[in-house]
Amino acid sequence: MEYIFWGKHPSLPSRLEKALNHTVIKCQSNMQLCQTLLHTQNTNFCIFMIMNDVKTDIITIQQIHQIYSRIYIILFGKIVSKEDKIAYIKAGVNCVVTEEITKEDLSQMLTIADSFLIKQSKNEENLSDMERISNFHLPFWKRTFDIAASLGAILFLSPIFILTAIAIRLESKGAIVYKSKRVGSNYKIFDFYKFRSMYPDADKRLAEYKALNQYTTVSEEQYCSSETAELQLTPTSGNSSTNTILFSDNYTTSENEYLKNKMSERSNAFFKLENDPRITRIGHIIRKYSIDELPQLFNILKGDMSVVGNRPLPVYEAEQLTSDDYIERFMGPAGLTGLWQVEKRGNGGSLSAEERKQLDIRYAKEFSFLLDIKIILKTFTSFIQKEDV
Repeated sequence: MEYIFWGKHPSLPSRLEKALNHTVIKCQSNMQLCQTLLHTQNTNFCIFMIMNDVKTDIITIQQIHQIYSRIYIILFGKIVSKEDKIAYIKAGVNCVVTEEITKEDLSQMLTIADSFLIKQSKNEENLSDMERISNFHLPFWKRTFDIAASLGAILFLSPIFILTAIAIRLESKGAIVYKSKRVGSNYKIFDFYKFRSMYPDADKRLAEYKALNQYTTVSEEQYCSSETAELQLTPTSGNSSTNTILFSDNYTTSENEYLKNKMSERSNAFFKLENDPRITRIGHIIRKYSIDELPQLFNILKGDMSVVGNRPLPVYEAEQLTSDDYIERFMGPAGLTGLWQVEKRGNGGSLSAEERKQLDIRYAKEFSFLLDIKIILKTFTSFIQKEDV
């Protein structure tokens, strides 16, 4: 049995490791937890969870049970009312304890957890394949096509690779190709390649342009309320000056700015600026003709992506799509081009976040060789965009 500590606490994880004499996997976010559950096979998990907001906790616990069944959840809370305790147990928590639990009581509780999970595993053996949650596996025909198509395209387009690299370097200093962490099939994280199309100081220009986000649906008043709520929930630390830069398909943002907006609705999970002034002159050209995407041919050759699939998302965007409503999006191939690109991209980028999610889910359910060929053919007619999106 593996042990996971889910949440943030300055000392409890190390205390548990000492008491258990066993490594405790630390997961601070939903994304990290999903990855651990999905990518560790044939393992039972005991999850130690810190109590926060009751309503939010209950929703998240229910989502975890949708992703993985062989789990035993122990909730740590200082003061838990009878009503809240009943609500937690109904949601899927197995027991509620305080941080003052003794080593002996914890050991006895884990013995019960082990017996519970062994019984749960035996019950799963009787389930049909349709009832059991499983990882997505890329079909052989699709992988074969990906290797042949990406290798042929790299060789054929090598002059464009060279000319683009020279043009980017001549216009501005900085990396020609940047790598960012993306989430693909089964929530797998990989290094995603793209030609740089923005100025190196793009993150410094973000604050003045954040109101231009195409996908923002909340009002300025709601934004301020969300910002205040986030600041109240985020503890002050001596490392507050750290401001990590986060990269997405069409923007660069700072981690601090992202955290301020994190409390907004899931409909704002995607962020995009129309006619982004931070894009270089060469950047506008390579985006218009989708040349900035060409380095992803190496991702396809490596097996991170397919030619056709759902666009891999930045980690912090994918983290907002871990509910049972959207998890099917990641149960299909990640791709260079896909269903929403050919249906909506040429329409001035007028694609809502919900439309994008639903098209991704539709592709994950229905993809086939014939559909992939249709999408590829449509891509050649829609990759020249009328507007910068």
